[in-house]
Amino acid sequence: MTTLAFDEEGVDVVYEGTEFRLERELIEEATEKTYYDVTDHEVLQMVAEQPNLQGEPRRVGDIL
Repeated sequence: MTTLAFDEEGVDVVYEGTEFRLERELIEEATEKTYYDVTDHEVLQMVAEQPNLQGEPRRVGDIL
């Protein structure tokens, strides 16, 4: 299971028992979008090889 916790500066991730942080700048560079326009599904796809994308994607701007 993958857990994402968003804040103003990036995302705390727990992926298969490993905890790490994705900084805002890295996410923006990888997606070529502003941080607030990136969706939770896009971040999940950066982390997991075959993510289980359930529900509607939510923008970081809406989450925060």
